[in-house]
Amino acid sequence: MNSKQSTARRLLGYALAYKFRIAGALLLLVVAVGAELGGPYITKTIIDRHLTTNGTSGDWSAVLGLLALYMGLLLAASVCNYSQSYLLQSTALRIIRNMRMDLMGHIHRIPLRYFDNTPIGQVVSRIANDTEAVRDLFMSFMATFVVSLIQLAGIFVALFILDARLALFCLLLPPLFAIIMAVHLKYSKVFITIMRARLSDMNAMINESITVMPIIQAFRRERKTREEFESLNVDRYVNQIKQFRVFSLSSRNIVGTIGSLVTAMVIWYFGGESLATAAFSFGVLYAFIDYLGRIFQPIIGIFDQLTNAQRAFVSADKVFAILDMEGKEVEQADDAARPEGVVRFQDVTFAYKTGENVLKGISFEARRGETVALVGHTGSGKSSIMNLLLGFYEPDQGVITIDGRDISTLSKQELRKHMGIVLQDPFLFAGDIKSNVSLYNPDITIDRVKRALAEVGAAAFVEQLPNGYDEQVVERGSTLSSGQRQLISFARALAFDPSILILDEATASIDSETEGLIQRALQVVSHGRTTLVIAHRLSTIREADQILVLHRGEIVERGNHDELMALQGRYFKMYQLQKGEKPAVGSPASATWSERSAAIVSD
Repeated sequence: MNSKQSTARRLLGYALAYKFRIAGALLLLVVAVGAELGGPYITKTIIDRHLTTNGTSGDWSAVLGLLALYMGLLLAASVCNYSQSYLLQSTALRIIRNMRMDLMGHIHRIPLRYFDNTPIGQVVSRIANDTEAVRDLFMSFMATFVVSLIQLAGIFVALFILDARLALFCLLLPPLFAIIMAVHLKYSKVFITIMRARLSDMNAMINESITVMPIIQAFRRERKTREEFESLNVDRYVNQIKQFRVFSLSSRNIVGTIGSLVTAMVIWYFGGESLATAAFSFGVLYAFIDYLGRIFQPIIGIFDQLTNAQRAFVSADKVFAILDMEGKEVEQADDAARPEGVVRFQDVTFAYKTGENVLKGISFEARRGETVALVGHTGSGKSSIMNLLLGFYEPDQGVITIDGRDISTLSKQELRKHMGIVLQDPFLFAGDIKSNVSLYNPDITIDRVKRALAEVGAAAFVEQLPNGYDEQVVERGSTLSSGQRQLISFARALAFDPSILILDEATASIDSETEGLIQRALQVVSHGRTTLVIAHRLSTIREADQILVLHRGEIVERGNHDELMALQGRYFKMYQLQKGEKPAVGSPASATWSERSAAIVSD
């Protein structure tokens, strides 16, 4: 089965969920088409029976009766068209609602590796733009293609009722238009595919530009960014113009031309024969020309929707490509038992890219109530250890256990249920402060929220805000200072009462006063919990039970602060650099700052 057939079959699967609504709409459509096509036949009857010399002249009551029937049919067609249009359009919206929810739900099941290599804007484009394009397919297909096909079928039935010889002549038109459509689809698909790709690239670039706007402006990259965006925009424009040329040539233009020529031929040949031999009545000729003219409107409607249909199939392919990615089901973990919190890494090796190990044979243990700190230069593997513990990635070798149980045997929700995490760059959601702490968890009461904020020292500044705990926070919390955002994220982690607390450089972006508040709070909240800390500011981990010094993915030193300082190794050098102290002459740390930095990097 090729991809196009597969995509069409899967789209049909979504539609079949509402098969009864669609069947009812199509039944109404058949009634509406029949009522509309009855008009020319009534006109033919009036002409042949009441307005020609061969008909019964002057029977105006019969004429008025037929006109009333004509008006009644138009009214019935109007009501049926409204009803079927509403049913089909609302069904299309329901189908896309289901598809969008499937896509959003599946994104939460996809491994993080996908997001490492995919710009956020492209993911947003799949959920927003591509599903909208698929919606256009359902709405245009059900509202135009199906309608047009039923209209064409009804028209040809009427033509055969009028005259089979004339109808057989007109049967040459559908194959001719089908060939033209095939040529149209072949040439326009290339341009539409490029247009959708460029739109996705533009969305990704816009998202990135907004996120890093301060960097762009600080480094005067506005012009370069604009030029890069213009390149994408121009490429999309050029391909869109090419697609419009194909559309203009093969849609209304060619259909209208063929329609006019066919109508002229019918009038010239068959009309002339009718006048010469009286083989056809004036009424039949009028009705036939009326029906013939109606053939081209559905054809034009189908041509008008070909672009939308192609765009939708391209978008559907992208949507289904995400839905086809392997993911793990989001399982319920309400009954997950609270672990004691003994974390153990046993000879763990891991690589984001095959052959480029970022962790090599990592082994350590963190017991309940202990604080284990990970230190090292950027790229040494600190965050990778946390990512593995949280189940964002799977180790290539080795085993990670909690209370002796391999975490690979746990669902991700069960694994993370009793974990709390605070990141270096805290993220606050749009909403009030209390919801940012509780994340709308019904088990976390307002009293628990207030207690968590108080424990981290945030209650003082929160209660001074105009609306206190109901103070609205814009997305990312840009109206608060970095220290205030960090305190709220600490309160969020503590409100969930984790047995394992992960601090990923959580004190790197706060001032000394706020750091003191957090340090005092951590001494309380870490009691009875396993706490793992990634730290750049070594002064914040002096009281840690165990400090692991990483270098190029390996643990090169381990011990508490005093033990590591006594070694006068890598940790000693890092600590001296940050404190600005000068040890005895001859010590590696007695060199200049630049010399010491170079020595550490070269180790």
